[in-house]
Amino acid sequence: MTSRVVTVGFDDTLATVREIFAQASFHHLLVVDEGRLQGVVSDRDLLRAISPFIDSVVESARDLGTLNKRVHQIMSRKPLTLRPESSLSDAVALFLSSKISCIPIVDAEFRPVGIVSWRDVLRYLVPMDEGGAGAQEAGA
Repeated sequence: MTSRVVTVGFDDTLATVREIFAQASFHHLLVVDEGRLQGVVSDRDLLRAISPFIDSVVESARDLGTLNKRVHQIMSRKPLTLRPESSLSDAVALFLSSKISCIPIVDAEFRPVGIVSWRDVLRYLVPMDEGGAGAQEAGA
């Protein structure tokens, strides 16, 4: 689980979300209201919602206008979650049974305490050595 969780609110703009993703090395933001989890926004959600012409020579005011959309317009609602005491097997089963790429970890009050992505699971199962090669390479 990654305990470094970045959150946004319902009314934050997609420009804000885009800026956060550009400055960070993660792919999901948790949407909270009064500290409680309400949804998830992924980098893929953002890419689907904004114009592909932004920052290009053919960019128009209409393209830039897509950055004024609000988080609540594109977020995934009612995300599947796990509790801190859940097992790795619980996370893997949830990833395999659902079309999701992250699982928010929430406490009893539904407040986010972490997040697990399928990448986190793979990093745990196949630790990388200092050279970047997996410890269990084919033929090893």
